[in-house]
Amino acid sequence: MTRIAIVGGHGQVARQLIHLLRRADHDPVALVRNEDYRADLEARGAEVRLLDIEHQGAADFADAFAGCEAVVFAAGGGPDGNIERKRTVDLEGSLKSIEGAQKAGIRRFVQVSAIGVDDPLPADTGAVWRAYVEAKRDADAALRASDLDWTIIRPGRLTDEPGTGRVALGPDVLRGDVARADVAAVVAAVLDVPTTIARQWNLVNGDVPVGEAVRVAG
Repeated sequence: MTRIAIVGGHGQVARQLIHLLRRADHDPVALVRNEDYRADLEARGAEVRLLDIEHQGAADFADAFAGCEAVVFAAGGGPDGNIERKRTVDLEGSLKSIEGAQKAGIRRFVQVSAIGVDDPLPADTGAVWRAYVEAKRDADAALRASDLDWTIIRPGRLTDEPGTGRVALGPDVLRGDVARADVAAVVAAVLDVPTTIARQWNLVNGDVPVGEAVRVAG
């Protein structure tokens, strides 16, 4: 079994990822800041470790990753309109995760980003959305520049629809919706496919089964 650290372990994608990792004979480690999440996550099959993404440093991240063979960064500041948290969670959380993985000697790193964040923003873009896009863009650039074995998944607009197990995945896939369950399925799938290393793909609803989409894209 491989132990997988999930940063942002109580998020909506992360909670579904836990189940998929267990089915694939991995041991998910959910990193969360709130002890209140423990019972729910343990019931889903995850080991729970406490980590405050915003207020702890890279050395603490490395300690939280102890014994893990891969890191999934699935954290986000959420749609709360808080510009500061787009920096402290979406960007700085990723940067500390990257450094923490390096300190812990972990090579494999999968990051959940967002579609289109490298595209220029219109002049009238709202301040919160601009902060979010710039945070995701800069986090992805930092991961690409690292020496880690990285994969970046950039979903379209996330929905709570049931997963279909069928997606469109690739660098030139156009914007669209995608179920969180299918995002989790793609993340789980790429972890075990070496040809997905050093790849960055958009992800939306589609017609290709997840396993095949990952193999073809890789």
